[in-house]
Amino acid sequence: MGGRPAGLTVIELTIVVIIICIIVGLVIKGQSLIVKGQMKQIFKQKQDIAAAFSRYYDRFAYFAGDDPVASSRYSGATNGNGNGRVGVGSSVTAPDFSCTGTGTEQCDLWFELRQANLLGGTGFTNPRHVFSGNVALTYNAPGTTGAGHWLAFEGMPSDVCRGLDKAYDDGVWNTGSIQGASDYDTARDGNFTLFFRL
Repeated sequence: MGGRPAGLTVIELTIVVIIICIIVGLVIKGQSLIVKGQMKQIFKQKQDIAAAFSRYYDRFAYFAGDDPVASSRYSGATNGNGNGRVGVGSSVTAPDFSCTGTGTEQCDLWFELRQANLLGGTGFTNPRHVFSGNVALTYNAPGTTGAGHWLAFEGMPSDVCRGLDKAYDDGVWNTGSIQGASDYDTARDGNFTLFFRL
């Protein structure tokens, strides 16, 4: 029988390779779009928390967590010291990513923002972000310069830290309004704590 031999021709193999390349390209592009979407979610979450933080101050003339009359406003709240800082004194206060109840201004902050209907969620627990880490608030964040309140997002992938810094700030890990506790600029991988100045 003089039929066609079994197997693929060069043209057929070329078509298969092209189809595989297109599929791989679409997957890579899709992953890139997902990461960009997650970065936008992180920045929006930062803006939402910052807005709630400011609205509480506008309403009561104290920051949530630092409010010295919080217990008269909300059942279960603990009064802060009213010194204008959510944290202890005026020195660096490390972010508390594991709030479960009252006891520190950083944890009381979340409860009071929620009781004032300025932030979603319940209780004292930290908000979670899209990369499965917690969000905390700190005063004089470690690795940063200048006094002030900072939102800290733990467990952020290095490429996301770089992307957010370049998209919304100066692109340098230890300057500007977005900073890291350590250098995510030169890291190839790993997770970092990313700080946003309020």
